[in-house]
Amino acid sequence: MFLTHLPRFSLPIPQSSSSSLYTHFFLSPTPKFLTFISTPKSKPAHFPNFSSTPTIILTHPDEKETQLEISIDKLFVPPDTDISSNTLSPLSTRILKGSNIVLSKYARDAQVDQAEFVKSSVKTEECPSDGLPEFALVGRSNVGKSSLLNSLVRRKKLALTSKKPGKTQCINHFRINDSWFLVDLPGYGYASAPRDLRTDWDKFTKDYFLNRPTLVSVFLLIDASIPTKPIDLEYARWLGQNQIPMTLIFTKCDKRKKKKNGGKPAEENVKDFQESIKDFFQTVPPWIMTSSVTNQGRDEILLHMSQLRNYWLKH
Repeated sequence: MFLTHLPRFSLPIPQSSSSSLYTHFFLSPTPKFLTFISTPKSKPAHFPNFSSTPTIILTHPDEKETQLEISIDKLFVPPDTDISSNTLSPLSTRILKGSNIVLSKYARDAQVDQAEFVKSSVKTEECPSDGLPEFALVGRSNVGKSSLLNSLVRRKKLALTSKKPGKTQCINHFRINDSWFLVDLPGYGYASAPRDLRTDWDKFTKDYFLNRPTLVSVFLLIDASIPTKPIDLEYARWLGQNQIPMTLIFTKCDKRKKKKNGGKPAEENVKDFQESIKDFFQTVPPWIMTSSVTNQGRDEILLHMSQLRNYWLKH
């Protein structure tokens, strides 16, 4: 069965739209289940060894191992990727840890060797015009966006971090390995920012999404340490409605709220968010659990970006 990662809205798809990244995914006609065993502690950040079964961290280091079942129809399968039982390597060895993403033949050249700030823009037409593919990071203010960007490039101060949310006020381009861009966008939902400034941020950010031809995918950051926020659901819905390719990045997965105070483990908040957006899309969007403190998910994000980027460049 072939399904598309497109929202449930009858909207035309421009030929130049990068939504082609999410079409023609082969899924099993009869969903089967894969079981992952969580590990007590995460290993130091490194590129995964794909000869062993990947794991999804679901427990606090002090708790016992738990299991997670994920059905094939909830996996993100990149284009030109065969997940049938006839392939040489088992499917379970090709799923990125802490995610629903299957690795493809396009996952290569993922390491970050060089990163530099290029420019800040307040209009889409002012952004770099060299045609390099780019990935945009966006999320609610104080979601940990700048910290994640710094973690990805292993530079503590490449992107400004601040205790005051809403510090990013422009479209900031960072060139990676002289071949692609990471883009830091203004955070949304910071109530203390002036109303007219919040409106301007929202306007030019959405204009960037709709009119930036080199945008490969938006990485929507969601705070997994707290319950789902309506503003995050609205942003995901808007991206889906406008057919903007999207990956969900769940941040702060290292934080543990006390159950006696009504808190939930990060993995439960992740499941709740996915349940809340399921009607926005025909198939489940790709997602990754992360922590800028422990570097959980760092290498998985870079590998995912590499396969999207290499597919985009080829097509």
